[in-house]
Amino acid sequence: MNYRLLTHLLLWALGCMALRASSLTFSGGEHSVVRLDADKSTGLSAIYVAYSTDGLSAAYTPDSDAAQVRWYSYGYRGGAYAEQVGSGLNFNGFNGSGGYIVEEDDKRTYLWLCDYSSAPMTAGELTVTSADCSATELSYSGSAPALTYYSATGRKLEIDRDISLTYYTLMADENSFSQHTVTRSLPYIGATISVPAPLCATRFSISGDRFLRAWGLGIDCSSVVFNPVAVEAVSSAVQAGRDVPNEQTTPAGDGAAFGGSAPVAMTFSAAVSDAAVFMEWQVADDPDFNSITLRERALCFEHTFTETATSYVRFVCANADGSCEWTGDTYTVAIGESRLRCPNAFSPGASEGVNDEWKVSYRSIVQFECHIFNSLGVKIAQLNDPAQGWDGKYKGSFVKPGVYYYVIKARGADGKAYNLSGDINIVGSRTR
Repeated sequence: MNYRLLTHLLLWALGCMALRASSLTFSGGEHSVVRLDADKSTGLSAIYVAYSTDGLSAAYTPDSDAAQVRWYSYGYRGGAYAEQVGSGLNFNGFNGSGGYIVEEDDKRTYLWLCDYSSAPMTAGELTVTSADCSATELSYSGSAPALTYYSATGRKLEIDRDISLTYYTLMADENSFSQHTVTRSLPYIGATISVPAPLCATRFSISGDRFLRAWGLGIDCSSVVFNPVAVEAVSSAVQAGRDVPNEQTTPAGDGAAFGGSAPVAMTFSAAVSDAAVFMEWQVADDPDFNSITLRERALCFEHTFTETATSYVRFVCANADGSCEWTGDTYTVAIGESRLRCPNAFSPGASEGVNDEWKVSYRSIVQFECHIFNSLGVKIAQLNDPAQGWDGKYKGSFVKPGVYYYVIKARGADGKAYNLSGDINIVGSRTR
């Protein structure tokens, strides 16, 4: 026999025993004990939840076989007031919920044991008791009271039951609503459960708690279908663009995000939640909407602003009895005063893209008529939109350089009338 090898093996085994980590196991209960990690600030190594402490026993494995093990218990005053209740590796003196200390020589392990049977979650009915525009209140006829424990210093804390509450609601993106599932975790169930008002028909369901689920005894309960009363909407505004180089489009101010040169074509759109029955776009002369000049009862609304003014637009909706109402953002549309300026010279065909078209410079012109004549009084062009220009042609060919004349009748968005006339000098053109 190789005694040296045997000695080495024995020393290795003894070393492993000396270095092993201590552990705590439970047995004898009707269901397995659930272990929860404890926050370091509690001074506890763990929290244990037993279905019942009747017949429950614990076995402690120390760091080494030579260790002396003693058991202490404490209550709400903390570990400083602990009393010894046993010794040895095994302990079966559990009696309800309480704190325990396992002392191994000069090492102490603090833990809390919760007797679940003293405050179980029980089956019941889930009922909607009240609902308004912001919240819905539920009641549960069963019980699931708060489970409490005490830290090593006697601080009262709460064990999270992790009861799952689930229901549907609508969530908005930029221009629509879609249905989403909401899941909340409840640490316990009190007299009422309050949730943000759902925006669609839904059942409320609870499932719990985490300990019953772990033991295969989970409770599931659902309410009857609840129809929403709360309303919500999303709204948007888009201004139609115009690529007109000779139009002065700078916004008119007043903090307006929209507007500028009239006419301004706007498209207003909205989407509403399920309970919204009344819906309306409002246009007003004042930001407080004391003077509403236009109402449009539709989700989508197109309007062209043709008068110099600052207008305010918003979307409102409400449920069937008007008890819940939603008011959207205010969109400000400012139309600037009119302007009309006429150039007196251009050079058609001389250099493509450079001063080769006669156009007025304008802003907020809503009516326009321009006639162009040659020196003999013959009308050679007519423009019916200030965005239009004369290319210097008559009957398909460039006219000769010289002096031509215009007569303009126009009206601005501010009501200003324009009766203009003047000469047009054509220089450097080429005739074809």
